[in-house]
Amino acid sequence: MTEKDKMLKGLPYSSRDPELLSMYHKARKLIKEYNLLDSELLEKRDGLLADLLGFKGNDVWIETPFFCDYGENISIGDNTFINTNCMFLDNNRITIGKNGLIAPYVQIYTATHPLKASERILETEKGSNYVTSAKPVTVGDNVWIGGNSIVFPGVTIGNNVTIGAGSVVTKDIPDNVLAMGNPCKVVREL
Repeated sequence: MTEKDKMLKGLPYSSRDPELLSMYHKARKLIKEYNLLDSELLEKRDGLLADLLGFKGNDVWIETPFFCDYGENISIGDNTFINTNCMFLDNNRITIGKNGLIAPYVQIYTATHPLKASERILETEKGSNYVTSAKPVTVGDNVWIGGNSIVFPGVTIGNNVTIGAGSVVTKDIPDNVLAMGNPCKVVREL
């Protein structure tokens, strides 16, 4: 099993694996070009996103700057708008449905580490190495995630959900609700 396979299965993996580093460097080049591209060059922007992302629906708009680890583990549905300064750590799959609104500075994390330092940090001949695994994140259709929110590894956000600004989403959120806070909790049905 490759390190990429382990990563996508949620098993501990080495992020310094040559295949993963190659994916990382490819993404960095595409992200740099995308973030520096004139905003009027719509076809070029669209092409770069198609090269970067695993799946890009129709009329996806991502404001710059945008940041991710690999890109190819991200799937974004039709008509989704991602605002400026978003960070998607796609060490596992990040799936965002159609008609999404992702506000500025939203962070979606899939990578995780053991809580105990003795389990997280491995001493090797070459120095410290860190145990990393990753869990997928799913965001349903018609979801609005407010600015400065953080979505934790393994979380599923249902359809037709609004997440209030500044929320820290640590657990699954069901369909058709307003949720907010730290930790994010359902406030009411919509």
